[in-house]
Amino acid sequence: MGVLLKVAPTLTVVEGSQRELEFTTTDFERVRTLMHRHAGIALGEAKRQMVYARLARRLRALGLRRFSDYLALLDAEPGGPEWQAFVNALTTNLTAFFRERHHFELLAQHARARRGRDAPYRVWSAAASTGEEAYSAAMTLAEVYGAASARFEVAGSDIDTQVLQEAARAIYPTDRLENVALPLKKAYCLRGRGRQAGCVRIQPLLAERVRFFRFNLCSERWPKLGPFDAIFCRNVMIYFDADTQRSVLLRLAECLAPDGLLFLGHSENIQHLGTPFVAAGQTAYRLPD
Repeated sequence: MGVLLKVAPTLTVVEGSQRELEFTTTDFERVRTLMHRHAGIALGEAKRQMVYARLARRLRALGLRRFSDYLALLDAEPGGPEWQAFVNALTTNLTAFFRERHHFELLAQHARARRGRDAPYRVWSAAASTGEEAYSAAMTLAEVYGAASARFEVAGSDIDTQVLQEAARAIYPTDRLENVALPLKKAYCLRGRGRQAGCVRIQPLLAERVRFFRFNLCSERWPKLGPFDAIFCRNVMIYFDADTQRSVLLRLAECLAPDGLLFLGHSENIQHLGTPFVAAGQTAYRLPD
């Protein structure tokens, strides 16, 4: 007597069927290609859900139901306004005041050693996000040169225009300044009142020493930006593949003064990339003599 086996019916799973918006593997691969081409950012397979969640907001705003339609819109308008919204949505912005404090201690030492020069001390925050890093550098230099001094300049850039708008406002929730030492808060921060209660504004005299501009580190052509005495490019390399890392670092070297410092993130090691930089402290680098 034969044995009767109960076979479960075959199920056909449609990609994206569990999602509100249609998002296929082809769509994801296309997004990955576009982000790498335009921003140098390498999106791994683990970022699939993040890509869906962040871009879904754009699709809803535009009344679209399929990612393929959204990508077709980008193709139809090369360099159009939606391209910036696309990049803004997929860039990760994580920053804080005086993050990795040892960098700012080294920055202060470096600046003090150059107080006798005629040229102003120049700093570039190359992934400025919402501005905390740039203003931390400005406070550090103000302690060396004086807040009203024209002896220092700070520039901050980012590929994301939304965060740059926040940076230029120079207004932050009070809890974002937990890492700022009390004497620096008293000297360079104004407590908000009325509608701005619970917020702090960077002292205008100091904020005037900081300028922000949009810049893509993976642009084919860089304008003349240097020389800078110090460049912060922290926690950026982790989003690039090795070839992009090397290319960006070589261009940063061209923007750095001969005796300048480059600051990278605590998890970024560039020794294997074959760049001209040599160690100058904890995740700090310089060009060889």
